Amino acid sequence: MIPASFDYVAPTTVADALAALAEHGDDAKVLAGGQSLLPILRMRLNTPSVVVDLGRIAELAGITEEGDTIVIGAMTPYAAVLASEVVSTHAGLLSKAVATVADPQIRHRGTVGGALVHADPAGDVGAPVLALGAELVIAGAGGTTRTVAADDFFEDLFTTAVGDGELLTQIRIPKHTGWGSHYEKFVRVSHQWSIVAVAAAVRVDGGSIAEARVGLTNMGSTPLRAKAVEAALVGRAPTDQAVREAVAGVAEGTNPPSDLNGAADYRKHLATVLTRRAVLAAAGG
Repeated sequence: MIPASFDYVAPTTVADALAALAEHGDDAKVLAGGQSLLPILRMRLNTPSVVVDLGRIAELAGITEEGDTIVIGAMTPYAAVLASEVVSTHAGLLSKAVATVADPQIRHRGTVGGALVHADPAGDVGAPVLALGAELVIAGAGGTTRTVAADDFFEDLFTTAVGDGELLTQIRIPKHTGWGSHYEKFVRVSHQWSIVAVAAAVRVDGGSIAEARVGLTNMGSTPLRAKAVEAALVGRAPTDQAVREAVAGVAEGTNPPSDLNGAADYRKHLATVLTRRAVLAAAGG
C-alpha cells in the first residue's frame, strides 16, 4: 500500500528535532532507521501529518568509551554495533543479540535506539540491554536531559519512558569485561522475530558462577529481567545439573503471548530450556 501524504522534516540537531516535535505534537512521528515505522505507514496503521527524520543528526550516532561505560548513540545502526571491537570486548552480549537481527540490509538501516523506543517485546535488543544494566538518556524541551535505568525504561507493550516531545539520545552500558555471554534465540524460520529468546551474561570465578544477568525476550508485554534466577545461579558450578536446577523457575511470573507460533505454556517451557542453554554457553566463555 501507499502511505498517506505527510510533510517531511530532517533536522540536523537534537534541539531542532525537539522543536519540530513540540510544534507538531501528536501529529508528528519520529523516523530513526525506519524498519518499524515504514511498514506501519505503508499499511496506514498510523497516518502522521509530519515525519521527523533523525538520520542527519550526527551527534546521535557513534560508539564511545567513558571510563567503565560504553556510550552508544541512539541512531547507531546495528551494523556499527557488530563492527565495534569495544562492544564485542566489553558488552559481548549485545553484539551476539544484534547478530541475530533480521538480515544485513536491515542491520545497516535499523538502529539500536529506534528498536528500544519501538519496544516490541519480540525484538532482540531490549533483553540484552536490560540484562547488562544499561541506562538510557532522554532529551526533552529546553535542553533538559534525564537518565532512566533499563529496569524502568520499558513500561508496557510498545510503551517506554520516552514521553511526548522527547527523544532517546544515548544508551550507556557498564562494561562487562571478562564476562561470558550468549543470546539463545528460538525461531521457526531464519530472520523471524523471536518466539522466545534469552540473553545471558555470566562471570565465573574459581570454578563457580560469581555473577549472572539474564534477560527474557517475548515472555511478556516488555523485555523481562530474571532476577530470581540470577540470584539462584550465584555460587553454583556451571554444570548442566546445577544450572538446570537454578533456572527451573525462570518462567514463573511471566505472561508470554499465545499466537500462531506457540501457546503461552509452550513459551514457558522454551524459556526454561533456552535459559539453561544460554547460561551454560555463557559460562563456557
